Amino acid sequence: MHRAHDFIVCHITTLVPMVVAPERIRSLHKYEKAILTALERSMKRYEWVPLESLEQATGLSESEVNYRLSRLIQWGMVRFNPVPYDGYALVFGGYDTLALMTLVKKGAISALGAKIGEGKESVVHEALGLGPVAIKFHRVGQRSFNTPRLNREYLPETGSCPWLLASRLSAEREYLALNALHPKVSVPLPVAQNRNAVVMAKIEGPSLARCKLSDPAATLDAVLKNVRAAYQLGVIHADLSEFNILMEDDRPVIIDWPQWMETTHPNAAATLERDITNILAFFVRKYKLAYDPGETLRCVTA
Repeated sequence: MHRAHDFIVCHITTLVPMVVAPERIRSLHKYEKAILTALERSMKRYEWVPLESLEQATGLSESEVNYRLSRLIQWGMVRFNPVPYDGYALVFGGYDTLALMTLVKKGAISALGAKIGEGKESVVHEALGLGPVAIKFHRVGQRSFNTPRLNREYLPETGSCPWLLASRLSAEREYLALNALHPKVSVPLPVAQNRNAVVMAKIEGPSLARCKLSDPAATLDAVLKNVRAAYQLGVIHADLSEFNILMEDDRPVIIDWPQWMETTHPNAAATLERDITNILAFFVRKYKLAYDPGETLRCVTA
């Protein structure tokens, strides 16, 4: 392991312990990979996958499946539930691992580094691909699934919606937005997406909330210019704040797009107004820089 400027990188075959579960990729047996894949497929039908189903899906004996499951449970990739029958479920550690294995196979990443960010519904690590990248693992509902289900229309209103499925849909939406916006809008360059993981160019810089701007008026104008550019492409961020705008060499970069909304949506006007109000309120609080919200909204939508 090498350390330089607080950047910790370790080849994917010897991942650092800071990552939950994927550090075990190197020691995963082919049978364990088969069980993870079988669980992923079976969870479309079961909340808790019966042992018999795993035996049938993998072609392994009961004793072999039990042994491999015990290792996966120990590593935080699988969870066991004895009621009303012995059942197993893939958890985020296992889902992250499947995503990582696929992204490595595709050549999107070759090494994984330290955690550089964590939100209510995501964890971000620095990594290496063709250059420095960030890999964001979406984890929708890991604390409470009620709010995501109510606020995100892409989730089913009825029936079972496992957290893993919701996280995959969230990652797909963010990757779709980045591809639609880059390079006309200042967003991270999208690199790849698999399951709940999105790989994008790494942005070097702090959030607006954590830096002191030398020219706050110019920065606010640049942010609003990008909000307008996104609007002209038919996209509204829908969760804009000082915490998801990064400053890289005095350039604002807008991140965190899974909740984006089309400008044709019935709630588009109210959502855009909320985004603009949020960001203007921050500049008033920190820099005493007051813009008229109504006039700003008209300029963005003009």
